[in-house]
Amino acid sequence: MYDAFISHIRQSTLLQADKRYLLACSGGLDSMALAHLLHASGIQLELAHVNFGLRGAESDGDEEFVKSWAKDRSLLVHIHRANTVEWADKNGISIQMAAREIRYQFFEEIRSQQNLEGILLAHHQDDQLETIFLNLARGTGIEGLYGMSERRGWLIRPLLPFSRAQLESYMEEVKQTWREDRSNATTDYKRNKLRHSGLPALYNLEPDTRQNLLQSFARLKDTGKAFTGLVEAWKKEHIREQHGMCFLSYKSIHNLPGAATLLYFWLRPYGFNSDQALTLSKCLEEIKPGRLLRSTQYELSLDREELILYPIPVEFPAVELSIGTPSISLPDGAYQLTWDLPPIAIDRNPANAVLDLDCLEFPLQIRGWQEGDRFNPLGMQSEKKISDFLIDNKVPFALKKEVKVLVSGNKIAWILGMRIADWAKVSPATQKCLHIQKS
Repeated sequence: MYDAFISHIRQSTLLQADKRYLLACSGGLDSMALAHLLHASGIQLELAHVNFGLRGAESDGDEEFVKSWAKDRSLLVHIHRANTVEWADKNGISIQMAAREIRYQFFEEIRSQQNLEGILLAHHQDDQLETIFLNLARGTGIEGLYGMSERRGWLIRPLLPFSRAQLESYMEEVKQTWREDRSNATTDYKRNKLRHSGLPALYNLEPDTRQNLLQSFARLKDTGKAFTGLVEAWKKEHIREQHGMCFLSYKSIHNLPGAATLLYFWLRPYGFNSDQALTLSKCLEEIKPGRLLRSTQYELSLDREELILYPIPVEFPAVELSIGTPSISLPDGAYQLTWDLPPIAIDRNPANAVLDLDCLEFPLQIRGWQEGDRFNPLGMQSEKKISDFLIDNKVPFALKKEVKVLVSGNKIAWILGMRIADWAKVSPATQKCLHIQKS
């Protein structure tokens, strides 16, 4: 196995002879086999061991075993004694999750302090198969079939191509010992149940079942990578980004094979899950504008012709304007206010407003529009609900929540960026006006 290991790390360029690494070493078969292989191959390393204090004298025995092995080879070893139960209680998590958090946090601290090239983990082929099946049981989808990566950030797994049986055979060949964790023999945990019962039964179906599974998962992983590339191309072609929002027309997704999966891969970075993507794909069968889906920070709305994704709007606090206020700053930008004679030419830019100052009641207020708000748009004598005005002007549902109004007394004088009220317009009789201009 030694030759196969050397060949693997050379071909994969996982490790470099002139770099120094941190080996996570429990004292068990996997990590001790990796320790022997690394030491024999001349890779520079330091060891890190966590004593979780969960098995009394056995935990202390593991610690002493690792320290002794490192001392015999003049290797630096870092030891951390953790109160795992206290950590789990404090954070409201399981003992297993607490142990995981503790060890990875410790490993990263040592790697950073010692300026090491990476953290070496002894996960092997059997661990990989167990991880994939556990992912499938949790319903993680195609990416769950990828399993663990040989390299992810600082984490490096040089043993993934090798089975536990190969590691055990190697250790017997070089006449080296390791520590046995008796908890690994129980079926108290899902992984152990799978290891001792589920997978052996599966492997017994056919002589080549194990190897066939590995080959199938490798092909599926490659298929997944190809699919990811196609999804990115589809997103680039069909998803339009504007003003911090994303737009996807119905015709780009409706009746498309695998629509739920495409939607999931688009929306996942925004906190949406696969169930929501499936729900959304079913909603596309009968469009009902105004329907919403939410993640913790984003909303997705079904508009008339497209899906619109946008951050959940932050509540806008009302702003008061007194006579003479020179400027205001709103979420959509800054505005300059001029209090003067009417302009010679009327400003017809909808982003700005020119209002008859004598018609206004102070202080003015800028706030978000509310259901039931009404105003009479410029050119109309009768009132109209703002909700109807926004519909008539085809304002997307996502943008409606951002619409703000300028209120004078109990009347709306201006829908910002859209239309002033007819009663507030300047006329030949106007003597002074308020000119609001977006910077």
